Amino acid sequence: MMSKVLVAYGTTNGSTARIAETIAEVLRKKGLSTEAVPARAVKNVDSYDAVVVGGGLYGGRWHKDARRFVRRYGRALAGRPLWLFSSGPLDKSATYKDIPPVSGVRRVMTRLDAREHVTFGGCLEDGAKGFVARKIVSSGKGGDFRDFERIEKWATHVGAELLSVAHTG
Repeated sequence: MMSKVLVAYGTTNGSTARIAETIAEVLRKKGLSTEAVPARAVKNVDSYDAVVVGGGLYGGRWHKDARRFVRRYGRALAGRPLWLFSSGPLDKSATYKDIPPVSGVRRVMTRLDAREHVTFGGCLEDGAKGFVARKIVSSGKGGDFRDFERIEKWATHVGAELLSVAHTG
């Protein structure tokens, strides 16, 4: 029976962490034992029945911690239900259209037989770490473009799939 879910994430400024925590919260409300953990802090995935991995997008690449996580645990992840998400566009585009995964994430999806990927809007605000991030914010192109209603809806969908697997598998 499906019981324990890991939501691992790579984040620099905390925006992707908040998305991961929201996903974990929704899955818990569905009755699934769920932990949201920074990808770099995960020591083992053996105790999890399913995994959701997310990463912020920086320069067209998934966050390094998310990339390292799927490389390190690839063999174990390939044998579990796996979902992926990205956060990044600093505009409302992710709310109105499906944004395909960047090429590196698309390769991970294929290699690990991930069930699904979704891209959510990102968030970059005052106090952001990194020269490029600060330049984006100071130029007026930052902001919070996360759509928590959409994030919760997606997490509900993932939870329903997990519960369906638990009841049929």
